[in-house]
Amino acid sequence: MAVIHRTTLTPTKLELLATWLPTQPWYRGASGQQPELATSGGFRLDDPEGEVGIEFMAAIDTSGAQPVTYHVPFSYRGAPIPGADQELIGTTEHGVLGQRWIYDGTRDPVLVAQLFALIVGEAEPQMQGVSDTPDPSVTGRFAETGAKAAIAATTVTDDPDGTDILVETADGRRLAIHINRVLQPGQDSEEQALGHVVADASLPDGTTARTAFVVVHARP
Repeated sequence: MAVIHRTTLTPTKLELLATWLPTQPWYRGASGQQPELATSGGFRLDDPEGEVGIEFMAAIDTSGAQPVTYHVPFSYRGAPIPGADQELIGTTEHGVLGQRWIYDGTRDPVLVAQLFALIVGEAEPQMQGVSDTPDPSVTGRFAETGAKAAIAATTVTDDPDGTDILVETADGRRLAIHINRVLQPGQDSEEQALGHVVADASLPDGTTARTAFVVVHARP
């Protein structure tokens, strides 16, 4: 189980995001607009090897006329991933663990493997800010029976609608795992979806609503 340290990050995750978000194709802010961010939900997964931190953060941006909730999967590492400089959100100094490299987790094979394990029921979601505590409000679903979590290959693409992780599994399935980058609190996954991850996201009035963070479809 991952241990959540009560310590400092310099710079913080939100400070790193404020620089990184405007460079993404799914960013909704105006050109030159600086995000004003606050955490508004999310959850964690454990790395079975205990090396990589995995977090799925919802962050609300109130800089525009209407608030926008972004979904960013993070992976935290104690050393850089070779050849993955383009996927680096930034580095930060952790008060206990020292320097950490923070990546867009959609490009991190450890995060992708654990996300798919959650979808097929082989990984247990954890509370975002509490150590060793499962989060029963986060649910994964996969409609086909007998799926195994092992992934053979992935390809990742971004567009204005979000991020697609194209997966070939070890048992021959071809899937598109779509990361909803702009969350619509209260919007569940469509009925025809093959699978999903649903969790709580905050509404402007401070309440929460069940929301699709991830949706899975079959690939031809």
